[in-house]
Amino acid sequence: MTTFYGILIPFLGTTLGAACVFFLRRALGDRLQRALTGFAAGVMVAASVWSLLIPAIDQSAALGRLSFLPAAVGFWIGVAFLLLLDRVIPHLHRNAGQAEGPRTQLQRTTMMLLAVTLHNIPEGMAVGVVYAGYLTGTAQISAAGALALSLGIAIQNFPEGAIISLPLRAEGQSRMRAFAGGVLSGIVEPVGAVLTVLAARFVAPALPYLLSFAAGAMLYVVVEELIPEMSEGKHSNIGTIFFAVGFSVMMILDVSLG
Repeated sequence: MTTFYGILIPFLGTTLGAACVFFLRRALGDRLQRALTGFAAGVMVAASVWSLLIPAIDQSAALGRLSFLPAAVGFWIGVAFLLLLDRVIPHLHRNAGQAEGPRTQLQRTTMMLLAVTLHNIPEGMAVGVVYAGYLTGTAQISAAGALALSLGIAIQNFPEGAIISLPLRAEGQSRMRAFAGGVLSGIVEPVGAVLTVLAARFVAPALPYLLSFAAGAMLYVVVEELIPEMSEGKHSNIGTIFFAVGFSVMMILDVSLG
């Protein structure tokens, strides 16, 4: 049950954030969106390092000086996987004038949802693989360490839920449909986490690769999507400051609970 609740915690964060559409009358201001995006980026970078890459390297300690190898290989596979999805799935980033991926007749709101869904795939995988490491007992990951990652992802999912539901409302969707869109954008996380747990329990020796795979995928999202979004438009340091805040929060959670 600990694993079940841990997997659902990030999805709860997205759901609560999406519910902001019932209480806020207008979309979030530009500075606030930059701050929240920077915070999310900081959480993801810290989680990639302390919750994923360091455990992957530690689990490969038997390789001696080559202990970095599984982490490096898995990291690049994760980057390549997200690059592939980025190319084959049509999606539209926030404030972007042109969609990415193949040409399509999909509605603007649908492509916005697909962009956030792409973002959430590596987060679900990250939570799943960390809980898989905890369940198999092969990755030196404690229940508290896995919970720290879930909490960190949930904290940064809250503003993400609001960032997707409020623009959907501004695009003309009803409050309920905008809320449903925000929730659906996050459903891929628990699904991805469960699939990763099931896969990892059968391929326990591959856990270092899976941990670093999730890290590579998350960092791809940070560099390709979040950093440009928090930096676009008129110059402001707000995104950078909140990146540091998010990084610190996730680092503290992981070290203190892990």
